[in-house]
Amino acid sequence: MTAIDPTAHLTVEQIEELGRELDAIRDEVIASRGEKDAAYIRKVISAQRKLELASRGVLLFSLFPPAWLIGTAGLSVAKIMDNMEIGHNILHGQWDWMRDPKIHSTTWEWDHVSPADQWKHSHNELHHTYTNVIGKDNDLGYGIMRVDEDQKWHPFHLGQPLWNFINACFFEYGIAAYDLELGNNLPKHRRKNPEFRARAKAVGRKIRKQVLKDYVIHPLLSGPSFLTTLGATFTANVVRNIWTHSVIMCGHFPEGVQVFERRSIEGETRGQWYLRQMMGSANISGSKAMHFMTGNLSHQIEHHLFPDLPSNRYAEVAVKVRALFEKYELEYVTGPLPKQVLSAWHKVFRLSLPNKKPKAKTPARERELVAA
Repeated sequence: MTAIDPTAHLTVEQIEELGRELDAIRDEVIASRGEKDAAYIRKVISAQRKLELASRGVLLFSLFPPAWLIGTAGLSVAKIMDNMEIGHNILHGQWDWMRDPKIHSTTWEWDHVSPADQWKHSHNELHHTYTNVIGKDNDLGYGIMRVDEDQKWHPFHLGQPLWNFINACFFEYGIAAYDLELGNNLPKHRRKNPEFRARAKAVGRKIRKQVLKDYVIHPLLSGPSFLTTLGATFTANVVRNIWTHSVIMCGHFPEGVQVFERRSIEGETRGQWYLRQMMGSANISGSKAMHFMTGNLSHQIEHHLFPDLPSNRYAEVAVKVRALFEKYELEYVTGPLPKQVLSAWHKVFRLSLPNKKPKAKTPARERELVAA
């Protein structure tokens, strides 16, 4: 929805050819999946479980500051691994081809207050289908932020930096509320809907399970270290939440990433869908450790093009995808984590204020933006 369309130079034929070239990249990876990939995810799961167990063991003695620091750091990393490289990617079906019932999108449950089945619907089915389409993709601003200059500004938007910070600190709860479409279901008549009530109860059960594990059982096992273990676990959850939120913000919100009107995807072809994923996503550059800790969502462009490919293959895929960006003269938005985080937050602050010069809109365009 920018004034200058960065894809305007492409013909219909070029867009469809781009789609065919991307299909070929995907097919090549699918044909080459094998034991090496399976060994990778099993090794990651094993390492995560050992790290979490060891960290919780150290926190039994969290009254001692060194134990608190080591245990909290380890538990933070373990929770990030569980959510990012393991949970997020397994629930995308990236490892379903292994036919391992223990590592499958239909059976996996993660260390998160949002039930896996609800998250899969809102994330896999909605966000990845309608990436960056205002009014269709609720991941774009999570319904609490203005995300484009063409959206009508309201005084409420002045607070969006604060809303975004609070959402970052308690991100898993924000995601659970988002999965429930809580904003749309708050009216009394909607709260009585049997489907909504069933989903809300499922979230409530998941929250109780998480709270019992993190804030009751483990602290109680710590005996005299109860309070310090409680604080350590809370800290680890906040660290995980802020990290996850930051990575996701970097994937779709930095300057240079495009957003789209709902009417722009009517009759969208596969090539056009691919092109929207390319222009609506951004990457994070960095080391192998950085890519691992982001769940390889540092390769957000590649992930949105091929959400069901094994995450450990995104690095090799990125080389080929970037070559296509250059071939078709498109901007590959990427940068180090600090740069991307600052860019995303700059956009949050910038769009919290009214436009300096209001843009003229047609009546139809105005109605669509208000509805969004």
